[in-house]
Amino acid sequence: MKIKYSLLLFVAFYSNFVVFGQDKKFKMHTIAFYNVENLFDIKDDEGVNDSEYTPAQGWTAEKYQQKLINLERVISDIGTNEQHSNSPVVLGVCEVENRGVLEDLVKRPKLAAKDYGIIHYDSPDGRGIDVGFLYQKKHFTPTSSLNVPLIIYNIDGSGRRVYTRDQLLVTGYLDGEEMHFIVNHWPSRSGGEKRSSPYREAAGALNRKIIDSLQKINPDAKIITMGDLNDGPYNKSVKKEIGAVAKKEQLKPGGVYNPMEEMSKKGIGSLAYRDSWDLFDQMLLTEPFLRDDYSSFRFWKAGVFNKPYLIQTTGQYKGYPLRNSPSEPGFSDHFAVYLYLIKEVK
Repeated sequence: MKIKYSLLLFVAFYSNFVVFGQDKKFKMHTIAFYNVENLFDIKDDEGVNDSEYTPAQGWTAEKYQQKLINLERVISDIGTNEQHSNSPVVLGVCEVENRGVLEDLVKRPKLAAKDYGIIHYDSPDGRGIDVGFLYQKKHFTPTSSLNVPLIIYNIDGSGRRVYTRDQLLVTGYLDGEEMHFIVNHWPSRSGGEKRSSPYREAAGALNRKIIDSLQKINPDAKIITMGDLNDGPYNKSVKKEIGAVAKKEQLKPGGVYNPMEEMSKKGIGSLAYRDSWDLFDQMLLTEPFLRDDYSSFRFWKAGVFNKPYLIQTTGQYKGYPLRNSPSEPGFSDHFAVYLYLIKEVK
């Protein structure tokens, strides 16, 4: 895809603005997703399997507060550098127990200064973990939200429903421009990748259905779908069911672009298992974000937030994300992922 101005002529960031070359100034925002891994409070709630994260198992109020401090550090850092100080204006999260833990999180000093709002619904997941949506009220104004249930049944033939996370759709205005965000946490690979694949394929099909419904109303709808998909960019759930493409040149009107696929091919991952990296955490965009003019917000680039302080430095899991457990409040077993949106300022 031809770009009128070279985005390689990067000069400097100024708060929420970026300058390319000598005379092109752009407003820039970070959009991110983070699997915060088991953000549980210390209460044992009836009806959900959260007993692992209780004082009886060593998960104390002090450790919970340390977990919040750790997440505050990560979120306030995502997408920033020495010149650009703003944290994500929109952040999708998963593995949160309830709205209360998100309220505790956004009250942390660095995040409180950004005045984050919260959108959250309880999902029917057996462990009681949900997805959520945080947004800086100064920049994003939500107009509607909806939790869309993924209704799937056990492939063992029993006919039992598999209770998993809903897909969260949020519509609103980012600095006056309408956008849609879908936050996902697709079914796990429990029982093996191949055996559990139909569940994630169903999740991908539901995701595509949501996208199609928005595009039917407005073919130029700007939609970002994000989440821990428990599949890579190359899996059927993403490639076939959503129809995501890896290259901008392949993108057609109504299509979905996945910047994470090329990253995955380069060996970049957001989580590690048995010394193998994968990129389950992904952010996909509809075609209007990839158009050539920058009169409205367009996609610039994406990345994995894998700063050294997030990495285990010793032991069996050296080099892995520094994860969380009831005995030791770390960060997460996933790295966050993010993308930049830019818009020319005249």
